[in-house]
Amino acid sequence: MSILNSLSPRALAAPESGIVEVVNYARGREGLLPLWVGEGDLPTPDFINRAAMASLNAGETFYTWQRGIPELRQALADYYGRHFGTSLPMENFYVVGSGMQAIQLSVQAITSPGDEMVYLSPAWPNIAAALEIAGARSVAVPLQFEHGKWSLDLGRLEAAITPKTKGLFINTPSNPTGWTATHQDLRDILALARKHDLWIMADEIYALYYYAGGRAPSFLDVKEADDKILFVNSFSKNWSMTGWRVGWIVAPAELGQVIENLVQYSTSGVAQFMQKGAVAALNEGDDFVRSNIAKATRSRDILCDALIATNRVQTLKPDGALYSFLRIDGVTDSRKAAIDIVDKTGVGLAPGTAFGKGGELFMRACFLRDPVQVADAAERLSRYILGL
Repeated sequence: MSILNSLSPRALAAPESGIVEVVNYARGREGLLPLWVGEGDLPTPDFINRAAMASLNAGETFYTWQRGIPELRQALADYYGRHFGTSLPMENFYVVGSGMQAIQLSVQAITSPGDEMVYLSPAWPNIAAALEIAGARSVAVPLQFEHGKWSLDLGRLEAAITPKTKGLFINTPSNPTGWTATHQDLRDILALARKHDLWIMADEIYALYYYAGGRAPSFLDVKEADDKILFVNSFSKNWSMTGWRVGWIVAPAELGQVIENLVQYSTSGVAQFMQKGAVAALNEGDDFVRSNIAKATRSRDILCDALIATNRVQTLKPDGALYSFLRIDGVTDSRKAAIDIVDKTGVGLAPGTAFGKGGELFMRACFLRDPVQVADAAERLSRYILGL
């Protein structure tokens, strides 16, 4: 008998990532254009690295504040003041070990085994997995797809709410679809949460990647002080820090001790030298973020224009986030297609099967890369699509 049989059912039920499966299949191939994962092609900029190295050289390698060093929490408060027009004090900000841990800790705070959380699908698969591993149940509500655009059916969202529902997970701008809630969408969702006494877990990691200009609408624009909302976020996308694994939660100050306790019994905090790098990202990184957004905008146009021109792809330029979520005519198995595409073109795409209900027939391409590389990928993909 395998020793696997002695493990917990929840551990055994943790799904393999459909994105990582394709990455592992083709990682390291010569000439590969990797558009499969959600990261850019630039390493972390030097001004962030220097701040982290200075901290290391100063011997800041001891246990530190579990809610995050005060300097970083204040930098987060200042960042939100600049970009979201808020006046939140540092007591509302909590530093954690990645956006993924922000989600895990929020799930632990909101749900108990047997509870349900409703989320909009197609979605980054980690939210459903985090819920299931915690013993809660993830309930997918598919967005509607018509004429290349995604939209929310509020009635369908409310119909998914049951007496076991504890919260709504709302990712806008959306990974992978690019769907971006309007202010009215957010007011309607918030009204549902108030009506049913639910938490909202708001993933607004792509808020600055909003192609209408400025930033995307946020729950911070429409919420009241007593609304039950946890914001989960990460340093990964804005500042090219995916490998650093530093994130944050914005939460009511009265939750502070609960969040600190959950950090204590998971990672016991984020290394101080990493936090010093994050301080530099926030305080000195606005120009870098703007350059990333400009690159994403250019590459989005190159990729989407080329794919749409084939007349064999259903998609439109996304309103937000970093992805083209595309449906290729004739493709009925996106996992099989992702393998075939990487074999025949050297372009790595994520299969839509990895993103749950409503995504099965789609492919995801991350366009936060050098426009020259994206143009190359677009040409390869167009030849493949036209040859089907």
